[in-house]
Amino acid sequence: MHIIRLITLLLLLSSLSLHAVDYSKKSEVKHFIHTMHKKFNYKEHYLNTLFKNVRKNPKVTQTRTRVKKIETEIKEEKKKISRPQGEWDIYSRMHLEHNQTEMGVNFMYKYRKVFEKAYEDYGVPPEYITAIIGIESYYGKNRGVYYVFDSLTHLAFDGGKRQKFYKHELQEFLRLCYREQLEPRAIKGSQSGAIGMAQFMPSNYKSLAVDFNKDGKIRLSKPADAIGSIANYFKENGWKRDEPVGTRVSYEGNRFYGFKTGYSYKYHRRDLKNIRPREYFPYKKKIMLIKLKKENYDELWYGAHNFYVITRYNHSAYYAMAVHQLAQKIKKSYLSKYITPKEKKLYLVSK
Repeated sequence: MHIIRLITLLLLLSSLSLHAVDYSKKSEVKHFIHTMHKKFNYKEHYLNTLFKNVRKNPKVTQTRTRVKKIETEIKEEKKKISRPQGEWDIYSRMHLEHNQTEMGVNFMYKYRKVFEKAYEDYGVPPEYITAIIGIESYYGKNRGVYYVFDSLTHLAFDGGKRQKFYKHELQEFLRLCYREQLEPRAIKGSQSGAIGMAQFMPSNYKSLAVDFNKDGKIRLSKPADAIGSIANYFKENGWKRDEPVGTRVSYEGNRFYGFKTGYSYKYHRRDLKNIRPREYFPYKKKIMLIKLKKENYDELWYGAHNFYVITRYNHSAYYAMAVHQLAQKIKKSYLSKYITPKEKKLYLVSK
């Protein structure tokens, strides 16, 4: 096994020698290698070989990303018609259009048995896991167009922001590759090092990723492991089974300034005068006020505890709202397309 991995590494390196940078001579990298050897018993020769041939450009060549495609489509649409340009208008177009709902319904149906088990084990409804996978990797079609080892090396040792953070992620990435017997130079992900359908950062693997299909390996490129790992991520961050995420509310006027908004501020509903849910919302705990800035008005929502849990995946209220709205669209379409009246009593209709 070790001989095969070494041959694979040498083949990769030989094809990259003209487009590589020797990082092994940097003092910070030497210290990093020494630390990996002392703390985790990594072979210094192996690490030196890796860092001698870091790709100058970690982006995978000849790859057209989904984001670039969507940006082009949006530009073409703007030429044809005028569309609202508020912050939320733009953000929601990026994450809630372009067949996200239909593809999500098909994905959820295809892996419905896995989702049922994830709900049973962790209490997270399938539509929210599906929405995360849709937004993070377009249901597995775009898992990232950067070589993770090279990208993390640049971020950790090129003098940019958050070097300490990226050194830790590089450390955990190498440990992940050792545990799972993966070739570090071959793994692709996001520019910041997120990997797989769930786009986990390397530091999240050991504590939050799970071998949900019980094949002895954790592969977030596999739907079952991605689904189980996202469910576990939510549960470990406090997801409450069968509790709601949020609901839209009404208020007076077009722009909202009455209370501080965002997931850092919580209120008793009785204290929010003239703010009322647009539909029945049987949630008695404190809530957050989430403001979505549209071109001509502010859209206001109650956010429950589970809304906050979604922000632990990505610390953006807009991200959490995109996940929630996409999840609700997927659930509505899924129920209409696949579920019988008898089956509607099951977990998929839980709020």
